[in-house]
Amino acid sequence: MTNVLVLGATGRIAQQAEPMLLDKGVNLTLMLRNPNKLNLTTEQQKQTNIIVGDVLDQATLTDAMQGVDIVYANLAGDVIEMAKLIEQTMRTVGVKRIVWISTLGIYDEVPGNFGKWNNETLGDYLTHYAEAAKVFEDSDLDYTIIRPAWLTDKNEVDYEVTGRNEAFKGTEVSRKSIAAVVTDIITNPQKYERASIGVNKPNTDGDKPAFM
Repeated sequence: MTNVLVLGATGRIAQQAEPMLLDKGVNLTLMLRNPNKLNLTTEQQKQTNIIVGDVLDQATLTDAMQGVDIVYANLAGDVIEMAKLIEQTMRTVGVKRIVWISTLGIYDEVPGNFGKWNNETLGDYLTHYAEAAKVFEDSDLDYTIIRPAWLTDKNEVDYEVTGRNEAFKGTEVSRKSIAAVVTDIITNPQKYERASIGVNKPNTDGDKPAFM
C-alpha cells in the first residue's frame, strides 16, 4: 500500500484529492497548520495520520517523511524556501517521488493575449513558482510538476495535458480535475515521472478565463 505525505493538506485542491486517494486505498499522512480547516469526515480522518506543523520546520518535516513513498505538495507562501527544504529533506530521508503543484506560465509557455494577461496578472508570483520548480528539475528526484490553468470550483473532471516544451492550452480548469490528476499519478507513480505538465479544460481558449 502506498504511503503519501500531503504537504498543505488543507489546500483547496488537496481537500478534493484526499477523499479520492482514500477511496483508492492510499495511506495518507496530512501535514497542516490548522486541523480545523480540514474538511474530511470524522471517519475519513480516522484513516489518516495528521501532523500539525509548518513545512519550514525541518525537524517536523523530517519526522513526517519517515516511511513515505510519495510526497504531494500543495503549497503557497515562501515556495522557493519550501521547495529547497523539501528537496533537501527528501534526499536525507531517502524519498524519491514528489508531486508538486505549480502554476501556468513559469516557462513563458502561455501563448497570445492570454499569456500576456497571465504574466501581467501574476507578476512575481510566476518568478517564485518558476524558481521553486527549478529546485526539483535540477535535482535527482522523480518529480512531477503540475501547472494548472486558472482554477474553478466546478464539479467536473474534464482536462487535457500539455508537455514541458508545448504551448499551454486553454485558460481554466477545475480543482476537482487537478485532484484527479494528482490521484492518477499517485496511484500510477511512473506516470509523468521527471516531467512538468500543463493541465487545462479543453475548449476554454480565450484572452482570459471566462469567469474573470
